[in-house]
Amino acid sequence: MSLFTKILGGLSPPPAVVPEDYDGLEYRWKLFVFRPAYFQKEVWLVAGILLYVAVWWIGSSKNKRTANKWLNAHFPIYEQQFSKTDSKYGRLTADGYSDYFSYCTGRRNIASLHTVFAFRPRHDLFQYLFQLGRQVMDLQYRPKDDLQLDFTLAPGVLSGDFVFAIVSKDELVTIKDSRWDLTLTKTTDNTQVPTTFSVMSEFADVTENILKIIGPLIEDQKIRPYFRSLSITDQPRDRPSGPVPAGEREKHVILNLEIPPSSQLGVTAAFVAGLFPLIDSLSKVHLRPETKTKLRRIREDLDKELKADAEKDKKEEAEQARQDRKAAKKKAEDERVSKLSAAEQRKHLEKEKKKAMRKTQGRIVQK
Repeated sequence: MSLFTKILGGLSPPPAVVPEDYDGLEYRWKLFVFRPAYFQKEVWLVAGILLYVAVWWIGSSKNKRTANKWLNAHFPIYEQQFSKTDSKYGRLTADGYSDYFSYCTGRRNIASLHTVFAFRPRHDLFQYLFQLGRQVMDLQYRPKDDLQLDFTLAPGVLSGDFVFAIVSKDELVTIKDSRWDLTLTKTTDNTQVPTTFSVMSEFADVTENILKIIGPLIEDQKIRPYFRSLSITDQPRDRPSGPVPAGEREKHVILNLEIPPSSQLGVTAAFVAGLFPLIDSLSKVHLRPETKTKLRRIREDLDKELKADAEKDKKEEAEQARQDRKAAKKKAEDERVSKLSAAEQRKHLEKEKKKAMRKTQGRIVQK
């Protein structure tokens, strides 16, 4: 027997043991025999894979179909308001199977509009079941499909620097966790807004001026089941790593909605259409001089705090880097010493002891 034959024999799997007394269901075709009773575990495995694929297909299709339906119902408004409504990827851009985006630009007073759909992970069976389980355990956790219209205002549209929002009371528990800019505001009830909404504002002067513009828009009762928040802000939504120069601060009008069913898409269409004259009216907002002074001081103090935090983080990173270099140097020295002979290691230890004693004596003399 040649060496090659021995190698092949060692690599070949042992022959399958098929009992002759099998009396179950079997399928024969020429030389092939299939006996289902021997593949019970495999059946469950294949069924699980097919279930996962089916959930992925149905869930991802539903998310994309919902985004397209909403966008198609509102796209005539976009085309009427903007000169450019399509990106190189088309109307709708996908980022995975639960996030979709649309971009518009080319309008007076509005630099751009990002329409962002954030759906529940219906395409991922395990992640979706995790959300359901967490929802049962945590009563404050309410995952929803989120729709955000982020209007970036053109420079000069809004003269004042402030943060203001009207928020559904159902969102008050969690909104400050996802919106750092709203942590600058105080939450109050206001008779000029529906009882299901709250006002988040820095000063009463800001509230009075903005409600004159927004008031008529939010009085529509049909929008209330789908309304989550409407904010005007000069600050980033996430806490910045350092102070943002005044000339680089973008001002935004941000609308968050729940996506309504197909039969109610006209409700949000009317509300979205009303946002454009609202944005055009923001140039008429004139705050009192003392309010502007207070807002400017708040932002100066905020910049100092952000700068101090940034410097602290840099010092911590530098100290950590120094500690890492010191640890690496010590490790390399320990490895070098471990390779020495026993006599050389004793000499090294004596040398280190003398060095430590000199340092100790130097500290005592200085005292």
